[in-house]
Amino acid sequence: MSFARSYRTTHKQLFPHCIVAAFVYLYLQSHISMIPNFIDYIEFKAGNLGAIKDFYSKVFGWKFTDYGPAYTAFSESGLSGGFEQSDEKISNGALVVLYHDQLESTLSKVQEAGGTITKEIFEFPGGRRFHFLDPAGNELAVWSE
Repeated sequence: MSFARSYRTTHKQLFPHCIVAAFVYLYLQSHISMIPNFIDYIEFKAGNLGAIKDFYSKVFGWKFTDYGPAYTAFSESGLSGGFEQSDEKISNGALVVLYHDQLESTLSKVQEAGGTITKEIFEFPGGRRFHFLDPAGNELAVWSE
């Protein structure tokens, strides 16, 4: 059997598997962040959103989507996130955001385990979330749709 004939036969046999693998990959990419308890999003604070967008797009090629004048989300960074405009002094500029589909029960578990709620459940475009301090004083958030 010639190489060309062998390649065509193998190619035809593998093609359906490649299509299935591509669909599985796309499905997982769109749903992996929706698994409870995984880090889903990270937020930073910034005094000047225009300057921060300019910096990260020039240095790392990140893309930005504005959600009003005080918030911009970034993509093409490996992990989704955003920048919130803030005039406050930034001491801990990162906010790790976890996802959980049971927001109220997760809030209760945080409290029962010794965490401190710093922002009660509130709505934002795309869902609801709350903020808490862990026993070491790190602030995190949990969101749900």
